[in-house]
Amino acid sequence: MDNPKGLPVPEFRGQWGCSIFAFRRQVQQVNPPIFQHVILDLPGLAFFTTYALLALFWAEILYQARGIMTDRLRSGFYIINCVVYALQGFLWLWLWWNPNHSMLVTSKLFIAGLSFFTALGFLIYGGRLFIMLKYFPIESKGRQQKLREVGRVATICFCCFSARCIMMCFNAFDEEADLDVLDHPVLNLFYYLLVEILPSSLVLYILRRIPAKLRLSQYHPVSSS
Repeated sequence: MDNPKGLPVPEFRGQWGCSIFAFRRQVQQVNPPIFQHVILDLPGLAFFTTYALLALFWAEILYQARGIMTDRLRSGFYIINCVVYALQGFLWLWLWWNPNHSMLVTSKLFIAGLSFFTALGFLIYGGRLFIMLKYFPIESKGRQQKLREVGRVATICFCCFSARCIMMCFNAFDEEADLDVLDHPVLNLFYYLLVEILPSSLVLYILRRIPAKLRLSQYHPVSSS
């Protein structure tokens, strides 16, 4: 299945989650316990990077349509991802060295913050791309189809990451709202089905006709108005 700009297939997260469910007893026995956090948190980081790449793809279309260079966008994407993974690695090391409740809360709020800014990115760039396509000439080929695709994907991703942000905040401050309760795989499956597996499947279905390498040069500069 083709993905824009080589977008990593989101099914990786579902496959990882299924593996955790299948081997949940072994995961509970992993020592030291910090590796349990790594196993459970790493797929969420990959999920963030995957959809941040889609937001980057939309941002590049917007910039090139206005005749603006996109080099800084891609450099910024790499820098942000390096910083995110470095900070998460620091939090893992700190949890390993000094495991306490406050650091665990900080780690969960960090993931919630990533979800919030990813949702914000889809709202901004998805919304701007939707408006740009809306005001394209009526005779533009495939305009209505692309308009629907962008609108649906932006809405799905915004709702998905907003829900993740809200649930991670509850998870951080309410122990009974733990999202990685390995003793209750059905509850875990239900949560990840709603916020990851189902949205990913819908996005892949909606974007199934987008070519793997879309030529951005076909977008002609438009006025900022």
